[in-house]
Amino acid sequence: MKSITVSVFILTYNQETYISQTIASILAQQTNFAFQLVIGEDHSTDKTRTIIKNYVEQYPDKIKLLPALNSNIGLIGNYMQTIRACDGKYIAICDGDDYWIDTKKLQKQVDFLEQHPDFSIVFTSIKKELANGDFKPGNMPAKYILDFNDLVYDNFIPSVSVLFRNHETFKAMPKWMLKYPYGDWPTYLLLLKDGAKIKYLDDVTAVHRIEAGITASLKKDLSSLLKTNLNILKDVFNDQQFAAKRPIVKQAMYALSVKLMTTYNREKHYFKALIQFLRNLSLATKTYYTVNMYLYSLSKSFK
Repeated sequence: MKSITVSVFILTYNQETYISQTIASILAQQTNFAFQLVIGEDHSTDKTRTIIKNYVEQYPDKIKLLPALNSNIGLIGNYMQTIRACDGKYIAICDGDDYWIDTKKLQKQVDFLEQHPDFSIVFTSIKKELANGDFKPGNMPAKYILDFNDLVYDNFIPSVSVLFRNHETFKAMPKWMLKYPYGDWPTYLLLLKDGAKIKYLDDVTAVHRIEAGITASLKKDLSSLLKTNLNILKDVFNDQQFAAKRPIVKQAMYALSVKLMTTYNREKHYFKALIQFLRNLSLATKTYYTVNMYLYSLSKSFK
């Protein structure tokens, strides 16, 4: 049996409407290496698992469907279980409501990482699909080569577009990750903490449905998303694995704290904004900036 070069990591739950398109788009990849689909299906109450089983029967050497559990373990539990089951040298992600549109996606990304051992992550442009079927372009990073110091401020990597190196760390992820509804951002930070780099390829290779999934629901309440990300950074700061990165993590925590404060004001959560403002003063080296941002966002909220 050929060794697996890429494991395509798929998380799915109650996505019977989308899962066939997801799987078919991955199977359409044209590569000169072996790849597998590793699917974590979290006890769906619809026909998602049945649909996947039909594909497994057709492609038994290509698709690994993880065993059904007795109960729903939640998104992060499913994430941990599925990433540990990935056998490939590299891991790609495609959630069960997203899909790929470039049949050379994996080949391009593997070729890059094979030729550049100092890079651990490569991602691409995407399109976003709205609920009405229309599309809009995804956001582009400001540069083509990035690293930990860029990603720690914000997860700008669309998970549907990413390919990254499989690492022994993934067999025993930090326990603090279990507190959060998603694991991709902390996973990338773990890969980058020792100096590895990120490459952005300006090719549109995938589609992300922005009205589906847990991230979409979080983004409707931006302050909740920012608070979650801030708590993740606090755990990163306290994790000894990231000791050498604490100065930049602290800067990112402050920047995110200010953004959370201004978002609370914009959402008219004025008491929360005030509490966050007081917390920010204890973190701040630029007190004037903190006060100015608080007052500016407060005044804008009344317009």
